[in-house]
Amino acid sequence: MNVLIKQAQVLSSNSPFYNKTVDILIESGVIVDIKKSITPKGNIKVIEGNELQVSNGWVDMQAVSCDPGFEHKETLETVIKGAAAGGFTSVCIHSYNNPALHNKSQIEYVINKTENKLVTVLPFGTITVEGKGKDLAEMHDMKKSGAIGFSDYKHAIKDAGMIMRALQYSENINSFIVTHCDDESISNGGQINEGEVSTTLGLKGIPVLAEELNLQRNLAILEYTGGKLHIPTVSTKGSVELLKRAKANGLNVTCGVAAVNLFLDDSNLTEFDTNYKVNPPLRAKKDVQALRNGLTSGVIDVIVSDHLPQDIESKDLEFDLADFGMINLQTAFSCAIEAVKDKNIDSVVKSLSDNAYKILGIKTPVIDEGQTANLTIFSLKDTTTLTEKTNESRSRNSPFFGKTLAGKVVGIVNGSKSSFN
Repeated sequence: MNVLIKQAQVLSSNSPFYNKTVDILIESGVIVDIKKSITPKGNIKVIEGNELQVSNGWVDMQAVSCDPGFEHKETLETVIKGAAAGGFTSVCIHSYNNPALHNKSQIEYVINKTENKLVTVLPFGTITVEGKGKDLAEMHDMKKSGAIGFSDYKHAIKDAGMIMRALQYSENINSFIVTHCDDESISNGGQINEGEVSTTLGLKGIPVLAEELNLQRNLAILEYTGGKLHIPTVSTKGSVELLKRAKANGLNVTCGVAAVNLFLDDSNLTEFDTNYKVNPPLRAKKDVQALRNGLTSGVIDVIVSDHLPQDIESKDLEFDLADFGMINLQTAFSCAIEAVKDKNIDSVVKSLSDNAYKILGIKTPVIDEGQTANLTIFSLKDTTTLTEKTNESRSRNSPFFGKTLAGKVVGIVNGSKSSFN
């Protein structure tokens, strides 16, 4: 399908049309013309809207597909639909599967099943066998089969020596390590952030120390071994400060924040709604403000959806029995806009696109004539409301159903494939 995007402000700083409002003509997946005004001719899809903006296609660096093993919660097909609706042209899949993404055959399964789809799917292989933290997985084989990097997802690795060996080995194969930071001997059994809200509700808290202590250890190992380390979802003021110092000292470390942690604090948990039960947990207001400052200052590199589907049997329970997780592919952008408002839109766009490409080692798209189209079109003037009808996930564990949020994704173009909401 040929596409003409009318009167959209370009918000990608590597484009020669940066900050200009233009028409963009795409034919057979290639940007063939960019002008102040283009008259549509022939069979063409015209995209118009309320003060449209366009950027390089967004990348979600943390989501799960549950496929294979838990297809009743999500599949690769529904993840692709949800990612597209949320504005992502690429989505990184972490291991929340059975069997785990811990060998070349599992990586090839994901790649073969998603080949030539609307959204580019980039699988992470596990760091350890079955993601259990005991034995190093066959990272070289998985890298050759297409693993974009290595992550044990939400399973923080207890063994410091394992992190050391993983960093050393990944550097030898020109890859990198993604590790969740949580000292489970401190957070064990915790349900929400430790603080006034957890005390009031009578729920066991998860101290900020659990994240910060584990992060401090991992940064010390990185300083010793070298290599490349990515922290996927920081949530505390102390973590932002640790990462700021580590970057200033020249360590090769990057980090992300879950969009919901950027948006909401632990006061949202007073009604015991299990859809707000996430890991890392929603923190105190001071932590949320530190995350926002960390994003706009560049300490935090990327915003992620942290999309984790859970079926009703996993969520419709007493709070302490319910599983962690929230679907957020379709609402991640709105969460980010609600958090930082439109005054910091450049920070949001960069964290959803260019920074992610750099971390993943993928060539950053360019919005220019003659370039392959990899675009996300959106509007800050419109709003988004997630409904049962618009939800693309097989699960519905989100607190945002029926709630109007700022910002709207209009559509994506990924080469010759496109989709519009």
